[in-house]
Amino acid sequence: MGKSDRFDGFAVNLLLDDDGDWLASYQELPNVSAFAESPEQALDELAVAWSGIKESYTKRGEAVPTPAARRGYSGQFNVRIDKRLHRALAVEAAQAGVSLNALVAQKLARTTSV
Repeated sequence: MGKSDRFDGFAVNLLLDDDGDWLASYQELPNVSAFAESPEQALDELAVAWSGIKESYTKRGEAVPTPAARRGYSGQFNVRIDKRLHRALAVEAAQAGVSLNALVAQKLARTTSV
């Protein structure tokens, strides 16, 4: 595996803590982390930890987690919301002359970077 994909597509956080140590951790797997004196060492330690964790999953016969960025998506999901909000959105969609799905998709697109 090359250096650029040693984290299998997971996003990594790299922070300097109050003690002056670097903490490297996965955004989607916050329990997987490593500390070191430099950013490079922290990333190297995180790669070692991740390798061990993947081996543990494999030994237990479990699937290794896949990062959200590499999963397939259908473009559909169900969300339960308060019925008053549902009504307000439906009225807003009708007034705008669009479907409820289109209205919600527009609102989500404005607040999320794609």
